[in-house]
Amino acid sequence: MPEVLDLFTELAAIPSPSGEERAVADVVAAYLRDCALEVGEDDTGPATGSTAGNLYTRLEANAPGTPIFLCAHLDTVPPTGRIEPVVDDEGVVRNAAGTILGADDKSAVAVMLEATRRVLAERRSHAGIELLFTPKEEVGLIGANAFDESRLTARHGFVYDQAAPIGEVVLGAPYAQSMVVTYHGRATHAGMYPEEGRNAIAAAARAIADLRLGRVDEESTANVGVIEGGVATNIVAELCTFHAEARSHDERKLADLLQEMLDSFAFAAETSDCRVDIATRKSYSGYRFKRGDDVVQLAAIALTRSGYEPRFELSGGGADANVFNERGIHCVNLANGMTDIHTPDERIAVADLEAMVDVTLALVDAALA
Repeated sequence: MPEVLDLFTELAAIPSPSGEERAVADVVAAYLRDCALEVGEDDTGPATGSTAGNLYTRLEANAPGTPIFLCAHLDTVPPTGRIEPVVDDEGVVRNAAGTILGADDKSAVAVMLEATRRVLAERRSHAGIELLFTPKEEVGLIGANAFDESRLTARHGFVYDQAAPIGEVVLGAPYAQSMVVTYHGRATHAGMYPEEGRNAIAAAARAIADLRLGRVDEESTANVGVIEGGVATNIVAELCTFHAEARSHDERKLADLLQEMLDSFAFAAETSDCRVDIATRKSYSGYRFKRGDDVVQLAAIALTRSGYEPRFELSGGGADANVFNERGIHCVNLANGMTDIHTPDERIAVADLEAMVDVTLALVDAALA
């Protein structure tokens, strides 16, 4: 098997849902140490609720040019069963056990590690390469947010975390807000004294039914993704909590959409004679690049040299790139060929794994003076 495939299947087979990245972090750290690199792990794990901190290492420049950093996350959405990566007859890696594969984002981890190994083994010229591997990306970019970006020398970075064919360059990603909404009602026996109760589930349902969910407009989306409440079918539910989010490429539109949702929550509480508690949190800030920006041009050059026509798109999702761009470090998200992420049909072609190693090496070359 190609070395990048061997590494990817090893990493993918290790369960690492957000907060439980220790095992995969140890494999990544050991790989880097086998490459004679010093690996640092910060102490953010306890604060972020993860079993691992951020992993960081650097290759000191041996030629003039623009230093770059590469970033990928170690966590996945929760698998619902075993992960058994297999390569099918068409040269595509899938999970034979019927849950997620973890190509998001372990395919990027494997590619970046293999490219680094080749830079060292082939004694390639480079202007400085830094590697960062983060935990808890899938639940709000938490690891990247906790990382001390002053440790980075590079001001130009690349994340491979876009589920699309290779060649896509993400010029912009949305702003996002998350909400935890809890309705407080009054419990009572549902059969004997229902009129004395106040049903928190009914209040939450009324609020959710009033929301504009899905694609709100060409720049904005909203979703309710988790709901829980009640204790038994014969008890009027005293509590109900749900988690919601709103995103937009336009920060003003996001503020308006958020207020619209908050008004719906309050109205449902009032009409249901329940109390509502709402906790809002900024998930991440959006960003927007121009095609002529230096970091975008580096990506375009590398893709062209690797045989791909660059395509410039906007993304509806957030990635660690959002964090670094908010902090003034230019970071572009590149598609790497993974498909149907977060589903049992998640997959990635072996050819795309190998191609992204070539793209990474082309980035290294493009950054030379």
